[in-house]
Amino acid sequence: MARFVLVHGAFTGAWIWGPLAQDLQAAGHTVEAFDLPGLGDDQTPPGDVTLEMCARRLVDVLASKPEPAIVAGNSMGGVIATQAAALMPDRVAALVYVAAFIPADGQSLLDLTHLPEGATDQVQANVVLTPPVGTMPDEASKTALYNECSDEDAAWAVSKQRPQPLAPFATPVSIPAGSLDGIPRFYVLCARDRAIPATLQRRMIRERGCDKVVELDTDHTPQLSMRAELAAALEQFAGLAAAL
Repeated sequence: MARFVLVHGAFTGAWIWGPLAQDLQAAGHTVEAFDLPGLGDDQTPPGDVTLEMCARRLVDVLASKPEPAIVAGNSMGGVIATQAAALMPDRVAALVYVAAFIPADGQSLLDLTHLPEGATDQVQANVVLTPPVGTMPDEASKTALYNECSDEDAAWAVSKQRPQPLAPFATPVSIPAGSLDGIPRFYVLCARDRAIPATLQRRMIRERGCDKVVELDTDHTPQLSMRAELAAALEQFAGLAAAL
């Protein structure tokens, strides 16, 4: 059985993984989800939150157990996962990008959203900026993040969202040469994603390289909208990583 560490994206918290985590645990896996600084139940002042602080939070989780983990990041969580993996590669059995950003050394999340393929991104189109945070209006969140979720799940997620600290969006990752070599990378492409358009997901996959891609016909939040299919993909990736 695998150890999964799940990294949430912007505006959310560990709670977004709750139902999926229960499914994976029921299948015998170890699952750890945690709040990034300033999100979920974490009370770090938003103005203090940095990309390094977020990556260090993940590093601490990885270091808490000796077993290397399958690290799955959703959305902004892909940036955090990449930066943390560069800091502690020996505890990362694989990186899984779930409708997530894959930055290269020196790239920020905002750099990726500004690529031509990201032009229809409905988060950047609707986020309300009041530094040091950005806030997604409720209706815009439902349209951009949860468009394929049930009404009940979408309402639940929107009700739990928090303003997003902005610094992690704008800070480039620092990935020393060779630090990620040998770590398998997998991608869950979400074809109906309105936050990271499928065209941008495909460009990142092409430019960064992934060992396997699973495509789901759903939105930016497959851990709610296609939970069983995402769990199956994660288990498949864990098996592939173990075989490499």
